[in-house]
Amino acid sequence: MRVTFSANGRPVEADDVWEGESLLYVLRERVGLPGSKNACEQGECGSCTVYLDGVPVCSCLVAAGQVQGREVRTVEGLAGPDGELGVVQQAFVDAGAVQCGFCTPGLLVQTDALLAADPQPSDTDIREALSGNLCRCTGYEKIMDAVRLASARTCARGAEK
Repeated sequence: MRVTFSANGRPVEADDVWEGESLLYVLRERVGLPGSKNACEQGECGSCTVYLDGVPVCSCLVAAGQVQGREVRTVEGLAGPDGELGVVQQAFVDAGAVQCGFCTPGLLVQTDALLAADPQPSDTDIREALSGNLCRCTGYEKIMDAVRLASARTCARGAEK
């Protein structure tokens, strides 16, 4: 089947999609957006998190046919219009929260969603928002630092406007 949807604001068509294919597979292998990672294929790790109509979802659990006519935003879509890193992405780099990088795309999307809902989350809010994202490398402290930094930068940008 053919699946047509919007990815990061651009129209996308994927042909010869098998009805059981995941959105994750379509994004990575058919559309050329490899940022979301394939780790568990069970929705347990969060590495494949993307926005679907503005809501974070594990793309490994979404059947490709379910995105027909819908809006998908991936980690690549968090970058600025000229490809520069977004606030959350830059904060993760600056805080040293990126190690092996496998969990990073999902953490970035989930952090972006958290800060969109609450630009000044408490540490408890951060932990809860990221509880579905597993990281085997960092011990989470640098990730917490990155979210705090992104929050501070987001609030500073809001104050400048």
